[in-house]
Amino acid sequence: MQFGHLKRREFITLLGSAAVWPRVARGQFKPAIVGVLGSGSAQSSAFLIDALKEGMNENGLAEGRDYVLDVRWAEGDYTHFAALAFELLERKSRVIVVTTIAAARAAQQVAPATPIVMTGLIDPVGAGLIASLARPGNNTTGVSNMIQDMSAKGLELIREVAPTAKTIAALFNPNNPGSRLILEDVQRQAAKLGMTIQPIEFKGSAVLDATLEAAAGRDALLVVADSALLDLRERIAGLALRHRLPTFSSIPEFTDAGALVGYGPSRRDSYRLAATYVKKVLEGAKPAGIPVEQPTLIELSINMQTARALGIVIPDALLARAERVIE
Repeated sequence: MQFGHLKRREFITLLGSAAVWPRVARGQFKPAIVGVLGSGSAQSSAFLIDALKEGMNENGLAEGRDYVLDVRWAEGDYTHFAALAFELLERKSRVIVVTTIAAARAAQQVAPATPIVMTGLIDPVGAGLIASLARPGNNTTGVSNMIQDMSAKGLELIREVAPTAKTIAALFNPNNPGSRLILEDVQRQAAKLGMTIQPIEFKGSAVLDATLEAAAGRDALLVVADSALLDLRERIAGLALRHRLPTFSSIPEFTDAGALVGYGPSRRDSYRLAATYVKKVLEGAKPAGIPVEQPTLIELSINMQTARALGIVIPDALLARAERVIE
């Protein structure tokens, strides 16, 4: 089509697209590189990357045509994030998608001029990543979550399922500042309920068996939200079942892996929503002025297979409130 035949609006749209999507030879567009700082491993976190791709597709972005994902995995070691972020910067990533607070901080330090999109991070304002949810004010936007409010709720669910539970093991990642804040809140809530919290530090996947063995003999296990722990959800749930520990988490996907009860926003949904932000950034929007969203659906999920294996009777009132029951 000749430019002389274009309507004014079509011509402006074409110019805008040319400014956003880099051209290569013969008039074609070069796919934008979308970097991802993954907390876990490619195998265990594949379902989250799939969710991100689903969201990109829903936003009209086709992999290979409009974008190429460049995923770098920390394998549970958050000290790797700075080096991984530098690799994405060298690759000229147009945007960096981050999966945890440590990843966001590393990306902000290494690539302060590169847009960063969060995939459901714990209290990004309190962590100092952004100025406010309404106006982030820097190069970071995306999806927050309310998991800091959900974990304490887990203690109330423990009380409903196991009224006599007193000593609760809380598995948390000491390298995640958000997890430390949640743990403090859980400890305060436990005191009000007459419970005692025994913090169990996650020290890496290599010693996970010994870590969970330290929780044996407690009345229940509370998994404090963390991307590295989510990546190990099947091992954690399996070890907890071996030690006959009813397991609760604010990440619903833990219930699918065998935890007893989950209460919180879906991580898959957060990744799908994050794709909307990626599109906005690729179209030229500045992260500083894009409001951060929080999840609207909080899911209560119960794994009845695990309940039967532990000999636990789930109260009918709790089952009636569940959005999802895994049989």
